[in-house]
Amino acid sequence: MKIVVIGGTGLIGSKVVAKLKQKGHEVLAAAPNTGINTITGEGLKEAMASTQGVIDLANSPSFEDKAVLEFFETSGRNLLAAEAAAGGVRHHVALSIVGIDRSDNGYFRAKVAQEKLIKASDIPYTIVRSTQFLEFLRGIVASSADGNIVRISPGLFQPIAAEDGATAASRSARWCRWAKRASAASASTNGSAAHRQQPDPARERVQKLTRWHELIPSDERRRRL
Repeated sequence: MKIVVIGGTGLIGSKVVAKLKQKGHEVLAAAPNTGINTITGEGLKEAMASTQGVIDLANSPSFEDKAVLEFFETSGRNLLAAEAAAGGVRHHVALSIVGIDRSDNGYFRAKVAQEKLIKASDIPYTIVRSTQFLEFLRGIVASSADGNIVRISPGLFQPIAAEDGATAASRSARWCRWAKRASAASASTNGSAAHRQQPDPARERVQKLTRWHELIPSDERRRRL
């Protein structure tokens, strides 16, 4: 099965690509430095040829409110349009963030906008919401430094390893196979106009192959339960 990983050369993307290749999938690591750009659209049409699954791990180069919103909306629209035009993409996976709909943070608003685009498309999807990655802690501390003084927010959070995030994203690709089977069943039993007017369980299975997960540390998960 061919899977395109958008942002496939980054921290999470490179791990996802490696995990999928270990499973025997044909994997394309898509990024501007590999000739595939979701903002300009460069290389998207060619990348989607014969593709069954897409994992979107793209991230904005700027965290400024307007810039990050424009990035995720433009990237999301271009990518989903390319998937729809290709016609063979059976599942779309996106990595998001826990709690983005409970904050007025500009980056979080941009991720909410990205999720809305995915949900509005006709492509079955999985959205994996993760807590902050442990690997980003050094950058968080550095951004809060003023000389020898570091000012840290008193807010509590529970980080998670990037390896766990990559595992969750790569495992979500399994839904590509289910969607492909359901779609094939739908096509094989949908020959006449009269039949197309009848309820189509296989097509309904394709439409219902949507998932939403929160990837959070076990202690937090127990409290939510």
